[in-house]
Amino acid sequence: MDMRPEPFEPPAPVPRTVPPSRLEIIRTVLRNPLELWGEPSYTLPWIDTKFFSERTIIINDPGLIRHVLVDNAANYEMSEIRQLILRPILRDGLLTAEGQVWKRSRKAMAPVFTPRHAKGFAGKMLAKSEEYAEKYADIGLDGRVTDISVDMTEITFNILSETLFSGEIVTASNNFSDDVDNLLHRMGRVDPMDLLRAPPWVPRLTRIGGKKVLGKFREIVRLTMEKRTGRMAADRAGTPDDFLTLLLELAGPDGLTLDEIEDNILTFIGAGHETTARALAWTLYCVANAPHVREAMEEEIDRVTASGADPVDWLDLMPNVRAAFEEALRLYPPAPSINRAAIEDDVWTSPDGKSVRIEAGTTALVMPWTLHRHQLYWEKPRAFLPERFLPENRCKIHRFQYLPFGAGPRICIGATFAMQEAVIALAVLMGRYRFDPTHETNPWPVQKLTTQPRDGLPMRVSRRQRTA
Repeated sequence: MDMRPEPFEPPAPVPRTVPPSRLEIIRTVLRNPLELWGEPSYTLPWIDTKFFSERTIIINDPGLIRHVLVDNAANYEMSEIRQLILRPILRDGLLTAEGQVWKRSRKAMAPVFTPRHAKGFAGKMLAKSEEYAEKYADIGLDGRVTDISVDMTEITFNILSETLFSGEIVTASNNFSDDVDNLLHRMGRVDPMDLLRAPPWVPRLTRIGGKKVLGKFREIVRLTMEKRTGRMAADRAGTPDDFLTLLLELAGPDGLTLDEIEDNILTFIGAGHETTARALAWTLYCVANAPHVREAMEEEIDRVTASGADPVDWLDLMPNVRAAFEEALRLYPPAPSINRAAIEDDVWTSPDGKSVRIEAGTTALVMPWTLHRHQLYWEKPRAFLPERFLPENRCKIHRFQYLPFGAGPRICIGATFAMQEAVIALAVLMGRYRFDPTHETNPWPVQKLTTQPRDGLPMRVSRRQRTA
């Protein structure tokens, strides 16, 4: 008999039962797009609808998702509304570039993020995690309350800075996490002009306040590039062979332009760590509300770290830690929507003979947010159940029903990097400390490019009491 308590159901919008009016759609999209979706989005394999008079097909069926993102990916480009939101920030960075620009950038960066190369970062990830853990060194058994959404932004930025830029990002700011939050809040929101498909030159009033912080990030990138370029010219042999050097050496007529290099550096500094940071914070929150999960993770962490295992192997040696992180990615996917638009007419036929016609210009919307909570594909979809991702259960999950890193040619280039980073950071932090909710801990997921907790995520951090 299973004596465990009912699984924890973390907070999330309840599916709508009544379709919203056009005014409600605008208000909800501007406030929090996660609150827009109704029951059909969580129960049907696909939905053919209209959004501001434009045909949109919401796709949940794993086979149809594979068709759009992989098998016939060449027929689907980035949707206009997505680009209207992201391009003002990232311009021709890897997330927003298309065509030959994207192909050049992806090819240039691929060697840094191969699984073999990513494993080479494990030692630095461990060192920066341990260094950050010292922030809590003065905490006793009573603990203190801290906003872990801020803390996780700081630790992942420190790791990214050390691994990809050898710690040489030129920033004098002591409030980097605030800058990131301000950038995403101001620049990463949907503006009414986006919904109306207004051209980029039409002012977006909701983003005016974000131009200053965007300029600050651009200045950080330019100074970082100048400093490294000078170092390379003075002593190339003594310059780190890291991500930054790789990009700068690609500058030229046959490689990347300086503007493209700047855009890609900004993409990684401003957004490369953000997705992992949010997922780490949600993981600690969910684990704190599932004691039996936390106990299994702590036992595993203590055993593996005591064995002296190389951190490069922790991803495989800590299946409970990895599973908890992957389940948090399911419930709170950092990228909650994947937007595409059909270039030419397309048809997909399901195994049971049902056909779906996707006409040219139709928006194909794949939403990890609804897909990961879909009643057709998950048991107890709203519950935090990491055991879904333990090795013995992984085979039950269809490749295209779980998309925390996307899929197809544009799958997240840093997926292996992020998984390894997350397991190492969790092992270090949970090996030393407990993270518990307080009466102030009442997070609500909000979509601002990433899925983040509204008003932060305050939790009590206390030193762990080890049993003999």
